[in-house]
Amino acid sequence: MTEPAIRDFHAHIYYDPPEVERARQLAAAVQARFPVAVGHFHLRPVGPHPRGSVQLTVPSDSFGDVAQFLALNRGDLTIFAHAETGNDLADHTKHVIWFGRSERLDLTIFD
Repeated sequence: MTEPAIRDFHAHIYYDPPEVERARQLAAAVQARFPVAVGHFHLRPVGPHPRGSVQLTVPSDSFGDVAQFLALNRGDLTIFAHAETGNDLADHTKHVIWFGRSERLDLTIFD
């Protein structure tokens, strides 16, 4: 079985505008402990994401540790994590992990 190579992982913290400060605190706590890049804090849907979000770019060799930290510290925030292989549709549908309840993505952008 041939598997695509994983370059890194993206972990998207989802939030509504009143929750943005909690998302900022969680992202800062992750960045203080692990070698992750923190993107922009969007207050409305961007790309396939249904709500405001921030992207954490996580090196593959750190993903297990980051995932454990997020699982224990996310509170009631939802996190959508996915592998980054270069196949955007598969990365957002097949190579995914949800922390909290899953949400519907707008996959039409990958058509």
